[in-house]
Amino acid sequence: MAHPAPAVAGHWSRRAWLALLPASLALSACGFRLRGVPQFAFQSMYIAAPTTSPLARELQRTLEGSTTALQVWREPAQLPQAQVVFELLQEQNERSVVGLNASGQVRELQLRLRIKFRLRTQKGEELLEPTELLQTRDISYSETIALAKEAEEALLYRNMQTDLVQQLLRRLAAVRLP
Repeated sequence: MAHPAPAVAGHWSRRAWLALLPASLALSACGFRLRGVPQFAFQSMYIAAPTTSPLARELQRTLEGSTTALQVWREPAQLPQAQVVFELLQEQNERSVVGLNASGQVRELQLRLRIKFRLRTQKGEELLEPTELLQTRDISYSETIALAKEAEEALLYRNMQTDLVQQLLRRLAAVRLP
């Protein structure tokens, strides 16, 4: 007795396509779309932040890499040429103990990266009023592997910074000039 040949991998049956149809319709109906390159309402931006700010450096690199239509400056001499000014008012790394063991040794920490910023025109009109964004991460801690935990902490701060930069990009893309 001959058995039917198994379905070839990579080919979808009609039932599989019909099963996916409602999901694709639901996604398109809710407004879902993949993120594309952000579009900004301005052509030039000055980033007013300390030269040592890692967040400002990452924001500048991300903006310059995301679009060719936007000029991003950090040199004070370029300030008068900018259409908008992004001011980093505060950037603060925080670390607090959230868990101790029975003998009072630290077992869990909470890391926070807090930034405060605003966006204004050259004339001083606020496009984004002073806004605070906060990222937090919990991390276990052990004195026996302190160096490894320091490296993990640094990695978590970099991840929080990247998340904040992505949030900033979305907020900047939503700005409309008066």
